[in-house]
Amino acid sequence: MTSDQKPVPANMSAAQADVIRSLAAQLRVDSIRCSTQAASGHPTSSLSAADLMAVLLERHLRYDWDRPSAAANDHLIFSKGHASPLLYSMYRAVGVVDEDELLNTYRQFGSCLQGHPTPVLPWVDVATGSLGQGLPDGVGVALAGRYLDRLPYRVWVLCGDSELAEGSIWEALDKAAYYKLGNLTAIVDVNRLGQDGPTELQWDMDCYARRVQAFGAHSLVIDGHDLAAIDDAFIRAQSHPDQPTVVLAKTIKGKGVAEVEDKNGWHGKALPQDMAERAVAALGGRGNLRITTSLPEPGTPAITPNPHTLVHLPRWEIGEEVATRAAFGAAVSAMAARPEIVVLDGEVGNSTHAGEFKEAAPERYFQMFIAEQQLLASAIGLSVRGYITFAASFAAFLVSRPFDFIRMAGISQANIRLVGTHAGVEIGQDGPSQMALEDIAAMRAVHTSSVLYPADATSTAQLVKTMADTTGITYLRATRGAYPVLYGPDEEFPIGGSKVHHAGPNDDVTLIGAGVTLHECLTAAGQLAQAGISARVIDLYSIKPIDTATLRRTCQETGGRIVVAEDHYPEGGIGSAVLEALAGTNTPDLHTVLLAVKTLPTSGTPQELLDAAGVSARHITAAAHTLTTSPSKPDPSS
Repeated sequence: MTSDQKPVPANMSAAQADVIRSLAAQLRVDSIRCSTQAASGHPTSSLSAADLMAVLLERHLRYDWDRPSAAANDHLIFSKGHASPLLYSMYRAVGVVDEDELLNTYRQFGSCLQGHPTPVLPWVDVATGSLGQGLPDGVGVALAGRYLDRLPYRVWVLCGDSELAEGSIWEALDKAAYYKLGNLTAIVDVNRLGQDGPTELQWDMDCYARRVQAFGAHSLVIDGHDLAAIDDAFIRAQSHPDQPTVVLAKTIKGKGVAEVEDKNGWHGKALPQDMAERAVAALGGRGNLRITTSLPEPGTPAITPNPHTLVHLPRWEIGEEVATRAAFGAAVSAMAARPEIVVLDGEVGNSTHAGEFKEAAPERYFQMFIAEQQLLASAIGLSVRGYITFAASFAAFLVSRPFDFIRMAGISQANIRLVGTHAGVEIGQDGPSQMALEDIAAMRAVHTSSVLYPADATSTAQLVKTMADTTGITYLRATRGAYPVLYGPDEEFPIGGSKVHHAGPNDDVTLIGAGVTLHECLTAAGQLAQAGISARVIDLYSIKPIDTATLRRTCQETGGRIVVAEDHYPEGGIGSAVLEALAGTNTPDLHTVLLAVKTLPTSGTPQELLDAAGVSARHITAAAHTLTTSPSKPDPSS
C-alpha cells in the first residue's frame, strides 16, 4: 500500500466498543483513586487521554508484558509524563501492577510508581516529565527500528498540547520526517488547558495540523473521545510507512468528571475525597477489567551486538602532534568493527572528525544537523534499543543547548557517550561564543556522568574504547589544536585514574592539568627544574570519577603545595573537583593556587588566549614559585 492510499477502517464490533468504553472508565476511575489517595498528582490530565489509551491498549499496542525487553515489542512513551496516573492505571489493566500497589504506593517514598515515570519500571523506556522530551526520545527508538533493528515495532508517544510550545517537539518531527519514520505515531492530547490557563492555540486544530504538515508529518485531526474515530486514526497512522503521523485529538481536560471538565485551576491537583467519591460513582465505580494485549510477531534485530570484536585502535609515535578531536575520529571509526556502535553528528563532523565514521559504517551514522536537542534525544532513544551511541558536536553547544536532555538521561540511567570538541579558550580566533568554559561543571553535576579530558591522541583513543562499555553518561572533552603524543600505544587509561609525570622523593610542588593545560604544566615543570624546583605533574584525564588516592598521596608528599591550571571557568571545574577530592580531616594543610579563565575571553591565537587567561606555562611557573618560596614551606632540615 502506498503512503497516499487510505485503508478501509477495520470494523469495531459492539462488543469490542463496550470493552473499550469499560476500560476507559476504569482508567479514569483508577487515575482518580490513586491520585486522591496520594493527595497529589495530575488526574485531569489523565482523564482527557483515557479514551485514546484505552483504544491503543485494546486494539493496537503489540506488547508482551511478561517480556518487556522482547525485541519486537512496540514502545509506548508518555511524553506528558505528568499523566502517570493514567499510565499506571494501564499497567493495572494489563496485570503488571496490582490494585494495592497502585492505590497505596503511588507517589510514596520508595515506590516504583513515582510522580513521573522512570525506567525503574521495566515497561518504561525513558524518564519523562520535562516536557518536550518524550517525542524526541521516540525518534531515536524509531530510528533504531527502521534502520538498525529492522523490525516492524511501532513507537507510540502520548504528548500534551502544552509541550507543543517546546522547540524540541518540532526538531523531533522535522528529523522524523527527514528519516521517513513511518513507525512513529505521536498522539497529542489537545485538551486546551495548561497549568495556568489556556494553551497557546487552545482548540485551533487547523493551526496545529498546518504546523505538523509544515514539518513533514502526516496529521489526523479527530475527536479524542470518539472511540471509532480514534481507532480509525490509529489504523491510518500505520498506513504511512515513510511518514510519521501526528494524531491531533481534541479532548476535554477532566473528561468524565462534570465538576472539573474544561475548568481552569485543576491542573496538578488531586480531587478531594468527597469529589473523588462522586466522580468514581458517576463513572460506574471501581472496575476490575483485565486486558490481554496483542503480542508482537516474533522478530530478531538485524544487528547482533558483538562486544568481543577485535578492535585495532590507531597508533601514533610519541612526539607526533595530533589533535585529540582527530584522535577521536580515528578511534571511533576503528570502533565501527563492533556492529552495535552508532555515531550521531550535529553537522560539524568535518571538524569533530565524527564524520570519518560515515566512511567506516555509513548505515550506522546519522546526521542530526544543527539540532542538538534531537542529537541528544536520538542517542537516548538508540540506547533504549541497546546501541552504543557516540554523539559529537562542539562542546559549547553539545552541553549547553540540550543540557536538560542530558539531565533527564541521567534520571533515565541511559547509557550514552558524548564527545565535545573545540573546548576552552584554546580554540582561538572564533571568540567566546564558541568556547565551552562551563561544560566540565555542567557535566560533573549530572547523575551517572563520567567526565574525561585527555591530553594526547593515545589517551583519547583508549578512552573512546573504554567509553563504549562504560555505563551511564560519559563525556569526553577534546581540543582543537594539535599537541604532542605523550604516551605509548600500550598505555592504559582506566576511568577514575590519572597519570603522574616527573615524580620523585623530594618534589616541592604538584602541578595538575588536563587536556591542553597538561602540556602547559609539563612546560612549566621544565622551567621550574632549571630554577632548582622539583615539580610533580598530574595528568588528570579523568575528572569524574577522580583519582582521589593519587591526589591525596601527592598532596602529602609535596607538602600540600598544589597548582591547578584549567582552560575553563573556575566555578565547578577541575580545581573544584580537586579540592572536593582533598576535602577531609586527613588532608594536610593545603597551599593551593587555582588558575582558571576568570575574565571574558576575546579572539586571538590559542597561546595568546591561554596566556591572557592566566593558565599558560609562565603563569603556572610563577604560581609554583610563590608556593615554594612561601614561609609556609616546611624546612626539610627540621
